[in-house]
Amino acid sequence: MSLEIARSIAVSSLMASQVQISVASSNISNADTTGYTVKTANQVATTSGGAGTGVSIIGITSSVDKLLFKSLISATSELGAANTNNDYLNRLQALYGSTTGAEDTGTSIANTLASLESAISSLAGTTSSASLQANVVSLLDNLASQLRETSSGIQQLRGTADAAISSDVDQVNASLQAIASLNAQIKQAAAAGQSTGDLEDQRNVALQTVASKMNVSYFISSTGDMQVYTASGQTLVDNSAHLLSFTAASSVTANASYSAGSSSGLSGISVNGVDVTTQITSGEIGSLLSLRDSVLPAAQSQLDQLANTLADTLNAASNQGTSLPPPTTLTGTTMVTAATALDATGTVRIAVADQSGSLVSYADLDLSTYATVGDLVSAINGISGLSASINASGKVVIASSSSSNGVAINEMTSAVGSSGIGLSDYLGLNDLVTGTGASTIAVRSDILANSGLFAVSTLDASATLTTGTKVLPAGATDVVDAIYSALTDSRTFGASGGLGSSTGSFADYAATVIANVASKATLAATTYTSKSTAQSSFANALASQSGVNLDEETAKISTLQNQYTAASQLMQVINEMFSSLITAVQSAS
Repeated sequence: MSLEIARSIAVSSLMASQVQISVASSNISNADTTGYTVKTANQVATTSGGAGTGVSIIGITSSVDKLLFKSLISATSELGAANTNNDYLNRLQALYGSTTGAEDTGTSIANTLASLESAISSLAGTTSSASLQANVVSLLDNLASQLRETSSGIQQLRGTADAAISSDVDQVNASLQAIASLNAQIKQAAAAGQSTGDLEDQRNVALQTVASKMNVSYFISSTGDMQVYTASGQTLVDNSAHLLSFTAASSVTANASYSAGSSSGLSGISVNGVDVTTQITSGEIGSLLSLRDSVLPAAQSQLDQLANTLADTLNAASNQGTSLPPPTTLTGTTMVTAATALDATGTVRIAVADQSGSLVSYADLDLSTYATVGDLVSAINGISGLSASINASGKVVIASSSSSNGVAINEMTSAVGSSGIGLSDYLGLNDLVTGTGASTIAVRSDILANSGLFAVSTLDASATLTTGTKVLPAGATDVVDAIYSALTDSRTFGASGGLGSSTGSFADYAATVIANVASKATLAATTYTSKSTAQSSFANALASQSGVNLDEETAKISTLQNQYTAASQLMQVINEMFSSLITAVQSAS
């Protein structure tokens, strides 16, 4: 072997060792860098004329198992969805309050209903007690407030989800743009013969960010580009990034909803003008869409059924009676006009009574003789001591002509409409609660201000009444008993919000609703644990395959340093041999 070849081998060994030491050092310093994969300097032997001339580094590469990485991407989407679902369902469960247990007194709607039942039962024993009436009204107000607050909490969660979708869309768009930019950089570096490993790591990290937000598919083209698509093939990245479009709502109410292809309501997600909302079924965004448009509206639907059925049932019972003393004015809650058809049969009794409940005047009206609400109003105006009208809000108002007297109604045999409800109930003249749905249910404002207006007596239903006699008996329990039965009797609640039909009292139904939410929250927690374990398993497997092993890299540096030292010593020997050769040649001449 000539000295020149020997020196070439030594120099190439020095240079190769230097590059490999640099790569190993970079591996160690980036061991904790997110998405970093171990890099390897690929060394080959060089020859000239069939003789070895040393070694050279032909590139720096990293090796990532493609199947493992695809599995990780899928698991990351599923974990993003499971984590979000778990978070929101825990918050939803908290809105319903706690049930009675060993360490708490119970704050759930079911517990509040149970407290109300107990208060009404106590009132039935002494209906004239002002304090017991006030307690019932207060607890009913607590129940209505709890329903409103829970409804408001559900809509706040929907609003939070909507805002989170907007934030996630921004993050997805930033990552899509990063992937498109890295695609260009990778092709440029490859064309220049430079390492693309670090750029590919960055691109993989950006893809994982996208996957955590939404489910996607991808592949690496023959040109080295990473191309990304939605689940149904809508392009997100090819030669450029195709960004998601979403408009966050300024507020979210119980009536707000998303409808594909509609420009009104809550926003969907589109790409290049194509609505891809239904294609996003996993990741944080997939879960947020499901929560905003399905899970939380279902919870609202269940709550609304509870509130509406409660209002209808309590009002039907309350409209059977009157307060004692009777109110000077009754104002309905049903919107009508004078021309509203009155499809009614049977008889209703309307009376004027003084503060002690003694009769001043009355009339029994045959409803089958009145074609419209206007006709009925005119007939009421014909009763001595009463006036009736339809106010500017479209509500029937019946008032006593004297402030010392009040108005009382007995629905008798009256039946209005196909449901056959009593006239007072139809017009809402003695409603106990107002509002439609859980978001607006409330105790009637004048009863809330004056609990003495709570219905505790019933207008005498005898065939004929005599002026001056007691027609509103004190201590009667008919109405209070009816209200208690309305709360506690078993009834059928239809399927609502994914919850099947059930039979029981209001407290039973409330407990069923709460248990349904608790079950979903428990399932969400279990799913999150499972998805977290799966994602960690794939991440650890990938790290084991392509991550940095500090022990191996440290040992490699030690070996390379020894190789570098040996090559340096060889260079020193060769240089000394060259010097001796030159000296010998000079001496010979």
